[in-house]
Amino acid sequence: MACCACAGPGGGDEGRAPGAPTGVTAEAGSATSVHVMWNAVPAVSGYEVYRGPTKVADVPASAHMLDVTRLAPSTTYVFTVRARDAEGRLGPRSPRVRATTPAAVAADRTAPTRPGGTVGRAAGSRAAQLSWSASTDDREVVSYDVYQGGTKIHSVGGDQTATVVTGLRPGTRYSFTVRARDAADNLSPAGAPVRLTTAAGADEGQDTAPAEFRVTARRADGAYYLDLAWVPPRVDGVVTEYQIQVDGRPATSLVWGGTPPRDRASYSFYVGQDTGAGHRVRLRARLPDGTWGAFSAERTVTTGTGRG
Repeated sequence: MACCACAGPGGGDEGRAPGAPTGVTAEAGSATSVHVMWNAVPAVSGYEVYRGPTKVADVPASAHMLDVTRLAPSTTYVFTVRARDAEGRLGPRSPRVRATTPAAVAADRTAPTRPGGTVGRAAGSRAAQLSWSASTDDREVVSYDVYQGGTKIHSVGGDQTATVVTGLRPGTRYSFTVRARDAADNLSPAGAPVRLTTAAGADEGQDTAPAEFRVTARRADGAYYLDLAWVPPRVDGVVTEYQIQVDGRPATSLVWGGTPPRDRASYSFYVGQDTGAGHRVRLRARLPDGTWGAFSAERTVTTGTGRG
């Protein structure tokens, strides 16, 4: 279910603790590690990551991921994240997420094969799309680690061979590599590097825009409502917030509670009682790195006439 508010979930208002991080995910990286990710909270100084009731790490504001290590195989863990502002105020815990580590493999010293066929392209000025062919292992590939230069920036499950990296800078050259990991924490050699340059200037990156956006006007109980439908942008993480703009002005923010939709999203809101009123509507997503993505295509709709 979605809830609507005029202000986003951000943090750091003067005198107020930051909000709870959204889009928290946890994925087993090996038999003894779990990769935890969350959406960035604006205007904070850092994050605290918890395993159950125990804090396991402090994370700087510039990061929104952590590898939790020294875990037990074949065990389910619960993780939460809290944001902290510059005054030291801690926000509430995020929703809990669970991850189960796979069983340990005795005497496994064989690393997976190198990921092959790595390709990538810039998606506008702030994102890059990467894909690769699956590695093989004598037991099982549990995860893939994505590196920017020599720094690990993300991890995805062993059944996933593509991702989108966001939070990049316009007009900047990047190099990415991918390594496979098995349950015993054996790492493959890095796949061939992918070098790309993001678009220059103020390009927002159209691949970060919601796709297939449609608007329909509907009359109910003597008033008109706009029914919106779209496909969320395919980004690296979970999109939990959208800004809806009507007639060139922000109309409302939409914040998803529970599990946000990944394949098709919809939302309805009240626009008044006047028949024949025309409106221009578009929306954009707040990306997992805390920045706004590109706007969707703008649609026009007139109350009393149906589709936009």
